[in-house]
Amino acid sequence: MKIMLAAVNSKYIHSNPAVYSLYAYARAYEEFLLLKEYTINQSKDQILKGIYREKPDILCFSCYIWNISLIRELAAELYKLLPGIHIWMGGPEVSYDAGAVLKECSFLKGVMRGEGEATFLELVQYYIGQPASLSQIKGITWYDGEGQVWENPDRAVLELSTVPFPYRNLSEFEHRIIYYESSRGCPFFCSYCLSSIDRSLRFRSLERVKEEIQFFLDHKVQQVKFVDRTFNCSHDHAMGIWSYIKEHDNGITNFHFEIASDLLRDEEIVLLNSLRPGLVQLEIGVQSLNRDTLTEIRRTMDFEKVSRNVAAISKGRNVHQHLDLIAGLPYEDYKSFGKSFDIIYQLRPQQLQLGFLKVLKGSYMAAHAAEYECIYQAKEPYEVLQTKWLSYEDILKLKGIEDMVEVYYNSGQFEKTMQAAVLFFSSPFSFYEALAEFYEEKGYFGISHTRMHRYDILQEFLAGIEGVCMPYMQELMLFDLYAREKLKKRPDWALDQGKFKQRMRAFYQKEKESCRYLPGYEEYDERQMSKMTHLELFYYDLNKIEITPVTKDIPDMILFDYKRRDILTKSAVSCKVEDEV
Repeated sequence: MKIMLAAVNSKYIHSNPAVYSLYAYARAYEEFLLLKEYTINQSKDQILKGIYREKPDILCFSCYIWNISLIRELAAELYKLLPGIHIWMGGPEVSYDAGAVLKECSFLKGVMRGEGEATFLELVQYYIGQPASLSQIKGITWYDGEGQVWENPDRAVLELSTVPFPYRNLSEFEHRIIYYESSRGCPFFCSYCLSSIDRSLRFRSLERVKEEIQFFLDHKVQQVKFVDRTFNCSHDHAMGIWSYIKEHDNGITNFHFEIASDLLRDEEIVLLNSLRPGLVQLEIGVQSLNRDTLTEIRRTMDFEKVSRNVAAISKGRNVHQHLDLIAGLPYEDYKSFGKSFDIIYQLRPQQLQLGFLKVLKGSYMAAHAAEYECIYQAKEPYEVLQTKWLSYEDILKLKGIEDMVEVYYNSGQFEKTMQAAVLFFSSPFSFYEALAEFYEEKGYFGISHTRMHRYDILQEFLAGIEGVCMPYMQELMLFDLYAREKLKKRPDWALDQGKFKQRMRAFYQKEKESCRYLPGYEEYDERQMSKMTHLELFYYDLNKIEITPVTKDIPDMILFDYKRRDILTKSAVSCKVEDEV
């Protein structure tokens, strides 16, 4: 008897914590179990071949919005290729309409609904001889072999600490994100989210969590992503974990948490500010600042606290913050979304993600879609196309703005340039809106542009904006370019610095003797230093971002040190060099 758990992930770097948890819970029957992960980037034929050659007797798929269509196709083919196979599905894409799924997919044996560990364990026991009937297993919807669909009672939720730690051999997770949960459920009831359905908020024992975190630290895992829906909903739980990772920091592992920023207490902020730069990153779902929207989606949030706490964490310059907005929510029109964007933008998070509402099966939002005149994609990911408040044309404009934000803000490659560029517009939102319109008019969307070409396009755009000092903007762009890397070829629009070669050469000669600006370079000669760093001269004071800049007669000499980088921006550490020669 071979029972196979199969996951189809959205990217190679991802893993599927659900199948590993199910496997661990049924580990007593490990001799019968097999776990395989694939990605949607593989062809259907590749995955089909991989599963077919394993010849499983029982096949259990983990189903999500990114893989459900592919899994349905695979299951249908495998049912024909492997006579007698029993195929089961589980996960959020099938849990909330299991009966309908079975009627549409007659090749399935059944669906595991909701939390799957105990259900999967009993299925394994059933297939090896106990219990005697599927009717005894809670939490499943199944075919009885005579065309009759049966829906067994729901299963009570688990005590989370009884679920075994899912990881043993980490060699297969090299270069991949490891997901970990220290709690299940959510204290909030946001209408667009499936977590609002599971109101049984449960925490894993703090002592167990610490032991399991230590396992990741000992193995020097690059990143551990906590999948807790609101990690800091328990102050003691969050403080216990953050304190532990601070005290046991290995200098390598990064931990990602999804939090509610307005729940943070001063004590937690003080602790976060004290962490090694890069040890922690925070994802904060703001979603909207429209009061009517927040009321309708049943989301509680004190934005004054969010704003204050995000700013307080930013002062530490050590924690990456990622803030989200969702377009397509009820009562949110184009104008109000723009207002939300502008307010969040002023907080200057490292990432500002513009998401689009996914109308998920089983959610309150799906049940009220008609009331909101919400039109959304019939197939996954069920993304919103239009609402009573937001036209499809508005959605298309926001999609363009999303692209511009990803390229010019979230990439971190245009930091100083963006700070200056938005000053020439009434708001940050209007800047990205105008830039997206420019891309659309010029036919630049849908083309794979080089990084340098993105700068060229930006110059083309800014040249048509009244009041923009292009030499100043070009210097800001040159700073941003060299902050990321030592360019092999200077841009055509960059000023020739040939007449300053002696000044630069003198700096490296002096630096070889003192290493005043380049500590840690003592073993290198001046030629090696010049290859590993970069000197650039700027006629504007780029520490002052302003609309009417003033040039200097003698340019500042800025040193970029590529051995040292800002942990949040990934930019080289830079400083002004005082001539001493």
